[in-house]
Amino acid sequence: MSAGTFLAAPDQGSIASVTLWAVTVAALVLLLVIDILLTRRPHEVHMREALAWSAFYLVLPLGFGAYLWGSFGTGVAVEFFTGYVVEKSLSVDNLFVFMLLLTAFAVPNELTQRVLLYGIIGALVLRVIFIALGAAALQSGTWAFLLFGAVLIVTAGKVLKEALKGEEQHVDVSSMRSVRLLRRFVQVTPDYRGFRLMVREHGRLAITPLALATVAVFATDIVFAVDSVPAVYGVTEDPFLVFATNAFALLGLRALYFVLRDALAKLRHLNHGLAVILAFIGVKLVLHWAHGIWAWVPEIPTLASLGVIVGVLVTVTLTSLYAGRRADSAPEPGEDAERPKALQHDPMDS
Repeated sequence: MSAGTFLAAPDQGSIASVTLWAVTVAALVLLLVIDILLTRRPHEVHMREALAWSAFYLVLPLGFGAYLWGSFGTGVAVEFFTGYVVEKSLSVDNLFVFMLLLTAFAVPNELTQRVLLYGIIGALVLRVIFIALGAAALQSGTWAFLLFGAVLIVTAGKVLKEALKGEEQHVDVSSMRSVRLLRRFVQVTPDYRGFRLMVREHGRLAITPLALATVAVFATDIVFAVDSVPAVYGVTEDPFLVFATNAFALLGLRALYFVLRDALAKLRHLNHGLAVILAFIGVKLVLHWAHGIWAWVPEIPTLASLGVIVGVLVTVTLTSLYAGRRADSAPEPGEDAERPKALQHDPMDS
């Protein structure tokens, strides 16, 4: 795929001119540079700092959406906001996996934000690659909509299957191929060395656990990119809007992690909701493909999609909170047997 195709002009199926692409990418790079400078000194992020940055990264997409609304109309703005909500909801699931990885590697609190930053940069690079491949696939024919839809429906089935098991997620670092491969060829230091990924140990080059954690995060980024890019293409076919929704959703992840660190484990129904969202968008893509062949097949409007997605997220948040309260108020196993049967009850399963 050529650069001219990806940086499409408005008459080529995208709202973005080369200038808009350049300004957007330059702003993204500037924000990443600022992030790198702010994290150059290891320190533990406190809630006040995390909330301030989370608010900043929430205002950015709102402002950008307002710009799209004024410049390109309501339809484009609704597509952007819908895609952003989809990506943000999927990114929360990413954060939960990142939390498990950071725990598995015992990453010190003061180094956590740098690992997250590496993960975000890797995710952005992978998203750009997958977005370009997706745009090329869509240009080659409507079959791509059917393929993307099938991928999302299959993924939704896998996510729901894991969610219904009700087992706590965990990460087995020793089973990760990327980590095993690194350990096979390179010596690993027994402890962290600040932000350093590589050091000289007894005259030999060695990598630190921070490097292993970073590679593990990159590996999970690949899996997330496979799911998230087709999901946004289910909302809009414009590569620029797909890129913008991914970029804005990922930029605020580092700060959001510290805000939601304690709450993530309580969103026990999040994966149920994500499965419904992925399946819904998958069906939307299949209907879009079928509509191009049989005009009588209905399509799902973008505004309706936004309503369904927001409704699902609100529902699973409320049910997660309710299930958490039920679990907290449930008696201990030994206590339950001593209570009258009329007062016994089981906590809601997650």
